[in-house]
Amino acid sequence: MSSKKHARIIGMGSYLPSKILSNADLEKMVDTNDEWIFSRTGIKERRLAGETEYTSEMGAKAALKALENAGVAVEEIDIVLVASMTPDYISPSTAVIIQRLIGAKNAAAMDLQAACTGFIYGLSMAKAYIESGMYKNVLLIASEKMSAFVDYEDRNTCVLFGDGASAAVISKEHSGLSIDAICLGADGEMAELLYIPAGGSRQPSSTASLENRQHYIKMEGKELFKHAVRQMAGASKECLAKAGLSDTDISWLIPHQANVRIMDAVAKNFSMPKEKVFKTIDKYGNTSASSIAIALDELQQQYDIQKGEHLLLVAFGAGLTWGASVLTKI
Repeated sequence: MSSKKHARIIGMGSYLPSKILSNADLEKMVDTNDEWIFSRTGIKERRLAGETEYTSEMGAKAALKALENAGVAVEEIDIVLVASMTPDYISPSTAVIIQRLIGAKNAAAMDLQAACTGFIYGLSMAKAYIESGMYKNVLLIASEKMSAFVDYEDRNTCVLFGDGASAAVISKEHSGLSIDAICLGADGEMAELLYIPAGGSRQPSSTASLENRQHYIKMEGKELFKHAVRQMAGASKECLAKAGLSDTDISWLIPHQANVRIMDAVAKNFSMPKEKVFKTIDKYGNTSASSIAIALDELQQQYDIQKGEHLLLVAFGAGLTWGASVLTKI
C-alpha cells in the first residue's frame, strides 16, 4: 500500500497541568531524595492535576488543540477514541464525557485500555477505521490522571508517575505523519506485575480494600524492567521489518517515557545516536498512555521534521502489553 493511502496524523495537541511535583517535594513526603530518584529513573519533576481536574477535562483540552492544529471542525469527527487506565468512571466511558465537553455531536465514542501502550493500540484502531473507509476523521486521545491511583506512601511507585493528556486527529487527507506499520503484543500471564487490585468486579470497593490501600497501583519493578526492555526491542525490530526499514533509516526513536534506564537499554539495540532518542521523562515522569503522544507532539514543536523522515514509536505497559509503530512525514 502506498503512503498516499495510509492513514496519517494530521494534527496533534497536548495538555499538562500547571502544578509541578518536584523530587524535592517528594523528599518531604516519603523516604527518598533527588539523587536516588534521578539516578534510577531520570525524573526531576512531574505534573499533577488539581482535585477537580479530571482525565476527561485534560483530554478535552488536548483534543481541542489537536483539532485546531489539524484544521478539522469538531463536527467532522466520526469517532472519539480515548486510551486511558485512569478513566473518570468505570461507566460511562471517558470518551463520551469528552465528546460532550468538545461538542462532537456527530461522533461515536469509546474507551480502550492497554495501559502505557494505549496510544499505539489506539493508532492501530484509527488506522483500520480510516483505511477501511469506515470513517474519514478519527480523534484519538490519550489522557491520564495517574495521581488519583498513586500511593504517596510507596516510594517505589510515587516517584514515577505524572498526569497529562495528548490527542491526534487521524485522517486520509492532508499532509502529516503517515502510519506505515504497527505491531502489537500482550501477555496476560504477567498481569499482576503492575495492577490496581481493587475497584473492579473481582474485588469491589469495601472498607477492607480501602484500609489495605488496594485501590492504588502495585508494581514489581525489577521484573517489569526485564520484560519491558526485551519486548520493546522485539516489537521495534518487528515493526521496522514490517515497514521494510532498518534502524539506520530512523530519524527519531520515541519510546514510552517510563524510566530512563529502560529507554537507554532499548536504544542500545539500534544504531542511532543518543540525542536521537527523544525524552520528556525528566519534566513529566511516566504519564502512561499519554507519554508517547506528548513526546511526539513536543518533538514536532521543537524540530522541523522533513518529508520522508521516519519516526519509531515503541511502548510497554501493564497487561502486559507492548507495541511499536513506524511513522513517516508526508
